[in-house]
Formats: sequence, C-alpha cells, structure tokens
Amino acid sequence: MPLKKRWLSLDRATVGKAPERWGMYELGSDGEIETIDSGVLRDELKTELAYSRAEQVRWEACQSREHAERLANEHRERAGLG
Repeated sequence: MPLKKRWLSLDRATVGKAPERWGMYELGSDGEIETIDSGVLRDELKTELAYSRAEQVRWEACQSREHAERLANEHRERAGLG
C-alpha cells in the first residue's frame, strides 16, 4: 500500500525540506514506486539524489528506527517489492 501523500520532485529543494529524523520513504518515477526504504530522511535522500535515477519522493517521518523499518517492510510487502 503506497503512502497517501503526493509525490514531490526529488531535487535539492525537496531534500532540504526533509526532516533530520527517522522515517520511511518511497522513490518513484511517473507515479510508480521503484524503491521503499528507511533511514534518517535527509541523509538518505541526499544519497538518493546523488545516485538514484528516481525522479520523485514521498516520506513518512517516524518516532524511531524500529518504527521506520517496520513501516518500510510493511509497505514493501504490500507493494510487492519484497
């Protein structure tokens, strides 16, 4: 099940707005999910911006590493990326 948030462009401005806290994120292109992962959002998105081919991102901030990882795993399963 994808996040019920709109896609944002994966660019420097968006990465700069990402919180410096744990969360799960989805990367995609043309509205299709390519990757679901977790980590400290701003750090992870900086890396993805530099190395990923994805064009879009959306995320959910979490309270802890465990929560972020659990949420990412659930979303991967539901999206069949598993």
